[in-house]
Amino acid sequence: MAAETSTTKPNTVIVRETRHGKFQQEIIAGAHKLIADEPANVGGLGSGPGPYDLLLAALGACTSMTLRLYADRKQIPLQRTEVRLRHSRICATDCAECETKEGMLDRIERVITLEGDLSAEQRARLLDIADKCPVHRTLTSEVDIRTSEEAAK
Repeated sequence: MAAETSTTKPNTVIVRETRHGKFQQEIIAGAHKLIADEPANVGGLGSGPGPYDLLLAALGACTSMTLRLYADRKQIPLQRTEVRLRHSRICATDCAECETKEGMLDRIERVITLEGDLSAEQRARLLDIADKCPVHRTLTSEVDIRTSEEAAK
């Protein structure tokens, strides 16, 4: 099969099986290619980040980029940002502020380190801005995913 890229369709990512191991996937995003996989202890090859790792990476990258854009625009002396993320599942009853009260919920813990000579007010504002990154907004909004099938070539 010829290598297909998403450069002909903006905002399109292609994911397809490599047929190496049980779970390994090739991801094509424009001119970029990467591998996703599951850890060896669950049957994968451990050759790339797993789906939730990629989701966390998207949120972390978007958070950091949004903070950089805001700090530069407002001339805030932010030297560097680090975003650490962790995904887990929790009982809905353990989340007092959540609407869902039964079953399990996904929880993402995001810890942001802000380096620079920043005032308490600037730090607080940057943390508010972190929640405004586009990926954060997508994850906390209603998402409509439509699935269809295309005939194999």
